Amino acid sequence: MKRYFPTLLIAAAVALAPAGSAFADKKQRSKAAAAAPANTQKNETKAGLAEARLIKVYQLVAKAQHREALAKAERLVQDYPHFQLAQLVYGDLLAARIRPVHTLGDVPQAMREAAAPVLRELREESQMRLKALRERPLPGTVPSQFLALSPRNKHAIAVDASRSRLYLFENRPSGLVLVADYYISVGKSGTEKSIEGDLRTPLGVYFITSNLDPKSLKDFYGSGALPINYPNELDSKRGKTGSGIWLHGTPPGQFSRPPLATDGCVVVANPDLDQIIRTVEVRTTPVVISQRLHWVTPGSVRSEGQPFEATLTAWQSAKSSGDMDRVLSFYSPDFSSNGKTLSEWTPALRSEMGKVRGRAIALKDLSLLRWTDTADTMVVTFGEVADGTRTGPVKRQYWARQGSQWKIFFEGVIG
Repeated sequence: MKRYFPTLLIAAAVALAPAGSAFADKKQRSKAAAAAPANTQKNETKAGLAEARLIKVYQLVAKAQHREALAKAERLVQDYPHFQLAQLVYGDLLAARIRPVHTLGDVPQAMREAAAPVLRELREESQMRLKALRERPLPGTVPSQFLALSPRNKHAIAVDASRSRLYLFENRPSGLVLVADYYISVGKSGTEKSIEGDLRTPLGVYFITSNLDPKSLKDFYGSGALPINYPNELDSKRGKTGSGIWLHGTPPGQFSRPPLATDGCVVVANPDLDQIIRTVEVRTTPVVISQRLHWVTPGSVRSEGQPFEATLTAWQSAKSSGDMDRVLSFYSPDFSSNGKTLSEWTPALRSEMGKVRGRAIALKDLSLLRWTDTADTMVVTFGEVADGTRTGPVKRQYWARQGSQWKIFFEGVIG
């Protein structure tokens, strides 16, 4: 007997929609395709294996291949028995053998009220997975925050909260390449964390600070955890509080969590987290967390950063000249460095410049990350090497645009 799956059919239709349809118009897609390297299709990656298998089930339902869909769903839940969404779909397919199924999670009336909260969360998870599949980034594009990465930044991560998605990039000589993307969960109260305990995930530019030993963690955190440096210098400047924001896994009995489910961390399925941990590097991997990522061509993002790069070059020239007043003109009056005001920090700067004695300064392994919300901020990391020396301190600066000018409001040595 033929059965009808309204929700599953709609979901599968979404999954089969043309990639990139929600990211740009026809003209933009053509421009991006022209800018993309020839091997882009080889580099475009799939999500986690379990998710890919679930999507395949949806696609088979869309083609009315219910028997094959049921067989694949059965194998999926056998391999991932704690994948609740897959179990829900499998249950629907089983139920469809004896009665019509009208919605995802079409459980008997007696169970419907008690199961309502869980069903709602699983439906939201299904919708977010499919939304991310439909709204694929255009080939060859990157998040607008990644202006320039140095060879030391071997990988980069970008999180799109609106799509419940984490994108993992490899930084190759030709530029950033998307190598994987995964379903994620964020804070119960959404994003824009501002105070301790608000159950929100922070938005901004961060870096992975460590890789915590799974043996030191509670089962709640799954197979591992990668802390990030929240609050960063911009957060602190804005008076934001809180700590312990990690990228971590799920409890042993739970494959994934609802889109809004954490206390502020970014949570991924354990198999996906294991892959991320094996891939990224501590301290040098940037993590951009955005409510909605804006994807652009690498050429356009670099051109947008040229005015700032001109200012950075002017600062470099001023420091190379040894002119203290000229150098200080680049610093904001509200500058702070590890608790010191500009006047308190200036003697250290004067001493540092005295050691250089007017020699040219080179900025090695320069990376530029841009964060724009109510203000425009640049996060700049580089090795500062004076002429005649082989190495120098690794520094990080935070610049804010004040009108038409860029000013440094934080500078510190990080290595």
